[in-house]
Amino acid sequence: MPRINIGLTDEQRQGVINLLNQDLADSYLLLVKTKKYHWDVVGPQFRSLHQLWEEHYETLTENIDAIAERVRTLGGYPVGSLEGFLQIATLKEHAGNVPSATGMVANLVQDHEQLIRNMRDHVDRSGEEFQDQGTADFLTGLMEQHEEMAWMLRSFIEGESVEPSGTQPATETKTPIGV
Repeated sequence: MPRINIGLTDEQRQGVINLLNQDLADSYLLLVKTKKYHWDVVGPQFRSLHQLWEEHYETLTENIDAIAERVRTLGGYPVGSLEGFLQIATLKEHAGNVPSATGMVANLVQDHEQLIRNMRDHVDRSGEEFQDQGTADFLTGLMEQHEEMAWMLRSFIEGESVEPSGTQPATETKTPIGV
């Protein structure tokens, strides 16, 4: 097979491949957690969260495939085992823990925000340290999708929540700035 000659050294390509594999591992953990919450959510928010998380895990599945294909485009091999994912992921599992619907949303917000912070760093490193503007642009698009998903989830928990018992917690009145 001919040597890859796309204007990046082997070291630059490998550096970017390592970043992408970490993003792949984190995305896979987030996918698993999103699917698990999709299956386990109960309470008055069931239908809206069940549908929202289905949309999210479909997007995550597409993104995971795109990340793996970007790794292959650069001549690398994507991590493809649960053991491999767990070794390099920055996200943590919450195995055996089934939080309330609001707790699930809060956990997913934290995970999306962690991915956003990681990708922001990976965008900078891809472009500046490894001179791979293509991957920097690719990661920027993924980061923006995570920003939107995090916003949707944050909006859910910033609204009036209902506990699984059907009771409403004490509410705090918020006044918009400038009103």
